[in-house]
This record gives sequence, structure tokens and C-alpha cells, in this order.
Amino acid sequence: MHNVVHNVGVAAQIGSYSDAIEVPPGARWLFTSGTPGLALDGSLPADITGQAELAWGHIVNMLESAGMMVDDLVKVTHYLLHERDIPDYVKVRSRFLGDARPASMLLTGAGLVRGEFLLEIEAVAAKA
Repeated sequence: MHNVVHNVGVAAQIGSYSDAIEVPPGARWLFTSGTPGLALDGSLPADITGQAELAWGHIVNMLESAGMMVDDLVKVTHYLLHERDIPDYVKVRSRFLGDARPASMLLTGAGLVRGEFLLEIEAVAAKA
């Protein structure tokens, strides 16, 4: 059993994601907390690319620890502090997601838990 993509055409007009993902009965679910681009030693890159690479690396590690991979992502919510960072962020996100197209929401201008965080990523994955 695999997650089923349901596209109605809206996502195709905006970006690389799916309009909806259907999860089969009996699937295991993984919900991540908001994940910033914070290194395990507590350091924080000053730019969006460095923070995005760390945050996506953490998401991939969480997936792997649950026996999952990016293809199992069903929903990702991206919180960026600055709209100007979208192009650089999308490049990193695209590299990590490859051909995976989870449902997606990107919000800019949100106040994050620490003022120096430029982004946080929240993800939901499911695997039958």
C-alpha cells in the first residue's frame, strides 16, 4: 500500500507539491515538531541556505530513524521569516525532496521561537 496523490491542478500552477495525499488505512504516522536549521552543537548559520540545509537534514534523519524516506512525506509546512528567502529556500527544498511531492504550505513573516531562526519546517509522513 502506498500513499495516493490527488491533484486537481492548483499545485501545478504554483510549485512542486501535490494538492492532496491520501494515506491508506493502517499506515504508521510520523509528525515532526517545527524544526529549525540549528546545528547539533547549538550553532546557527547566518543565511537561509545554511539553515535550510540543516533543517532538511534533520527532517531526513527523523524520517530515517522511523524507517521512512522523503517519499513517505504527506504534508510539509514551511515557515520562513522573510519572503525574500523563498528562492534560495526552494532550491534547498527541491534538492532534498527530489521527485517527492508532498502536500505543502509555505508561510512567510511568522515570528519564530528564536529571533535568529530564519525558518522552521514541520513535516508529516505516513508509511503502510
